[in-house]
Amino acid sequence: MESTEHELREEHLTGCLALSTSAHWNQNEADWRLMLGIGRGWGISLADGTLAASTLVLPYGSFAWVSMVLVLPEHRRKGYATQLLRVALADLKNRALTPILDATPAGREVYVQEGFGDTWGFRRLQLTETIAALERSAAVRPLRATDWPELLALDARAFGTSRERLLRAFAARLPQAALVAEENGKLAGYLLGRDGREARQLGPLVARSSAAARALLAEALAKVPPPLYLDVVDREPGITAWLESLGFQFQRPFTRMVHGAQQAPGEAGLVFCPAGPELG
Repeated sequence: MESTEHELREEHLTGCLALSTSAHWNQNEADWRLMLGIGRGWGISLADGTLAASTLVLPYGSFAWVSMVLVLPEHRRKGYATQLLRVALADLKNRALTPILDATPAGREVYVQEGFGDTWGFRRLQLTETIAALERSAAVRPLRATDWPELLALDARAFGTSRERLLRAFAARLPQAALVAEENGKLAGYLLGRDGREARQLGPLVARSSAAARALLAEALAKVPPPLYLDVVDREPGITAWLESLGFQFQRPFTRMVHGAQQAPGEAGLVFCPAGPELG
């Protein structure tokens, strides 16, 4: 069947949602609207109008996230993913933006061939059953409007640049998960979350210590009911073991990969939970 490459626009939202649903990914319409609003995307449509493949790029300062590299199951192995990935990489090269992405094991094989290299990894955990009451910390409280300057400064240090639009959108979408931790009168960390198609997702979680990160998660788990998704960095096996003891189960691994650089921007040691593989 004849196919056409084109930019993604709001008129393609139904097809975009069908793509992520076919892959059993968690994005809902709000996610797609946010991503298309932050960045730009390309698709391949068939003669009958079916959106068969997608790829997005989300610019963040001097780098950009390559996101939503998807192909309908019945149209895989036709080169669509590689075709759109190369369009995205050419666009970022023209804009002098370093490409970064979070890869599934299957996607990683494609990205290595296109010049991406591994940096660090994380694991998606999922919770389907309600858990017993957890010990909660007085150092954790709901996010206030006055917290934003300090929160954004900490996040920019961790992520490598400002992503204020994304963070404010998350705070509005799942306000019960919008939390901060304090230590000695300073912001020790924050947690946000969002609604999703299959489950609510917690993250990003940025903190100055494992103790602050765990306290933020305990508070969120007391306030946000399952089903839940949570991405935890590999360097924190203690937090992963604690979550698994509460009933979280391993779903899939991800690898953060960079094109044309040795490492991802920001201070990875401050990141405990990414925003999600599609957002960074």
